[in-house]
Amino acid sequence: MTSRSSGGDCTAPPELGLQLPRTQETVLEELRGLPLEITTGTTTTSVTAVLRGTTRERAVLLRGDMDALPVDEQSGESFSSEVPGAMHACGHDLHTAMLVGAARVLSAHRDTLAGDVVFMFQPGEEGWDGASYMLDEGVLDAAGRRVDAAYGLHVMAAGFEHATVNTRPGTLMAASDAVSVTVRGSGGHGSSPHRTRDPISALAEIVSGLHALVTRRFDVFDPVVLTVGRIEGGTKRNVVPDTASFDATVRTFSTAARDRMVELVPLLCRDVARAHGCEAEVRYDAGYPATVTDVDEAAFALDVAAEVLGDRRTRLLAHPSTGAEDFSRVLDAVPGAFCFLGASVGDPEGSPGNHSPRAVFDESIMTDGVLLHAELARRALARGPVRAEVAP
Repeated sequence: MTSRSSGGDCTAPPELGLQLPRTQETVLEELRGLPLEITTGTTTTSVTAVLRGTTRERAVLLRGDMDALPVDEQSGESFSSEVPGAMHACGHDLHTAMLVGAARVLSAHRDTLAGDVVFMFQPGEEGWDGASYMLDEGVLDAAGRRVDAAYGLHVMAAGFEHATVNTRPGTLMAASDAVSVTVRGSGGHGSSPHRTRDPISALAEIVSGLHALVTRRFDVFDPVVLTVGRIEGGTKRNVVPDTASFDATVRTFSTAARDRMVELVPLLCRDVARAHGCEAEVRYDAGYPATVTDVDEAAFALDVAAEVLGDRRTRLLAHPSTGAEDFSRVLDAVPGAFCFLGASVGDPEGSPGNHSPRAVFDESIMTDGVLLHAELARRALARGPVRAEVAP
């Protein structure tokens, strides 16, 4: 958390991955004195806090992720990160602060809670699958019974209207998988490529073929997004190397499309390489699944936001986001909703977005986030159990 997280009192620097000792220490200090049952993770520096309400019949979960990104900050903020290669470029410091705020508000009104609230302070969302570690350690059952619903909020520096709450039923965010390909050929002199088996030529055709694959083998209404983010090969302009490699991400919105990509990507890579007299080693690693919100819970979240913040500040999204989230693990296990909070400073279409070294978030949105967290929990506990079918 940067200093913005609690009016300048927090001193934890941005930390990466699953081990966030300074952040965990700060969270524990901020929760000190509240009527919470607190446990810490054994495999990560997670914090789980349980607030007991007036009954034990229901329980809900609120989640805030805590980790930073490996980015050198260029935001110009007075509290900019002083840690090289670490920045809260995705606003997780705001998430942590909002969840601490919600814990304080709900603790002050615990006699109005018709059940228990589990606060999930999670490390390692940025590619480390921190949610899985916390699920394995029993966060969903921390209150002594499985939570009935779970809610998460995410601030957005761009792309969403300022101070709006945005979600949709069904698929909200994409699944994200990783592909690593190494093409092995036989190198030689650049003047005589016919005496070699050029892995760079094969790799170039593979990349073009993958881009064609997603437009020619998949329905545009069940889209696939494939991005090659790294290519490496060769040492000098007149040398054909033995190997070349690339890494890519694959984002899908349905299980069917995801399964087909798992099948087709390695097949295309190996067959194209073979046509060039080369071989391709393909590693396809499953990442976060699609984030799917419960139909009734998405409607409930927007209704609560409209009542608490005003109906002009809610948005029902027409399409899913191509981003990915490990809160999807939670929503795979229990019904719930995930919402985006517009937190841009200036034009949301022209501002640097999340993950940018120049990303800036409007701190005032934290008040709305605290209130929305608290009211989602309080009102969810006050109603009867909801078990709706999830939209495909």
